[in-house]
Amino acid sequence: MFNRIHLVVLDSVGIGEAKDAEEFGDIGAHTLKHALQSKDVTLPNLEKLGLGCIDDLPNLNCVNESKAFYTKMSEISRGKDTMTGHWEIAGLNIKTPFKTYPNGFPEELIRQIEEKTNRKVVCNLPYSGTDVIDDYGEEHMKSGNIIVYTSADPVLQIAAHEDIIPVDELYDICETVREITLAEEFLVGRVIARPFIGEGKGKFTRTENRHDYALSPFEPTVLDALKENDYTVYAVGKINDIFNSQGITDMVRTKNNMDGVDKLLDVMDKDFKGLSFTNLVDFDAVYGHRRDSKGYANALKEFDDRLPEILDKLDDNDLLIITADHGNDPTFKGTDHTREYVPLLVTSKQDLDFKEIKARDSYSDVAATIAENFDVSFKTHGESFLGELK
Repeated sequence: MFNRIHLVVLDSVGIGEAKDAEEFGDIGAHTLKHALQSKDVTLPNLEKLGLGCIDDLPNLNCVNESKAFYTKMSEISRGKDTMTGHWEIAGLNIKTPFKTYPNGFPEELIRQIEEKTNRKVVCNLPYSGTDVIDDYGEEHMKSGNIIVYTSADPVLQIAAHEDIIPVDELYDICETVREITLAEEFLVGRVIARPFIGEGKGKFTRTENRHDYALSPFEPTVLDALKENDYTVYAVGKINDIFNSQGITDMVRTKNNMDGVDKLLDVMDKDFKGLSFTNLVDFDAVYGHRRDSKGYANALKEFDDRLPEILDKLDDNDLLIITADHGNDPTFKGTDHTREYVPLLVTSKQDLDFKEIKARDSYSDVAATIAENFDVSFKTHGESFLGELK
């Protein structure tokens, strides 16, 4: 039906507490509503696609005639992190959540890290990524010890000043730690290199040389099915890291949301048949976790302003899918992701009867739709909505 599908994940842009939010301590979370309440911004282009019809949102109307199919999706996997959300979008059901370390990592893991990297560890606590370099950066610069910290996510992060530990060496350290944390007793979803620069406390800033070392998906995803059938799978942004290159045929890194849009537009100019899969991470990393609701609202506006460029680039046989992987309400308690529904907006230049479609019971409905569209064999618990796009 479509030669190309462009799948864009607005990282953490949830649209209200999920039906099982109480199990995750997230009753009352609503990323989109609370971000938009914090600042008077309008999203006219997302409004035209029907975003304001999915739920009651500040400054968004429900248009009489939308330019997209619209609904919301539920997550069935037992987690609310980036890997879980993206893997479910690609067709998996993660029944056992990844481990988190709210009190820091066990002594045995830290001992092994120190032995294998020949560097001592400082911090070993859940921490904000910007606060941790302020609090431990000067000590690190004097000693050369690596700053190891975690968050509410299943991640182990290692921060180092680029003048003290060059980026390539930090990457080597993270690769070593990734090997250690493949052991079942220490398993984490991602090991993340977090380089920074600056002269001292209050002047440290993280650079764009972040690199994620993820697990490979536990089972084949729809990306693998596409690749095996000689379709192109372009990964834009951190998608390649999230899937550990599995099922990817080509990839491009991005610096921020707007660079991500630029890179997506470049990919859309290419002649290929298959899938482009883009993650726009700033909503989550820069604004959600830092509880910056006004910044979050501005980021939504920035994306909305660029949306016409994406729509204009669509070929007649292209399909655009915009969704999210979880919530991260910037007004909510703590700094963790929030268990929410996510929006689903699906549009094309074809003359289709755009309207509301039924709510989806799993993010994997996206994978099922992609598989049906390209006629590839792929077993998933998801249900295709391709037949509703008429």
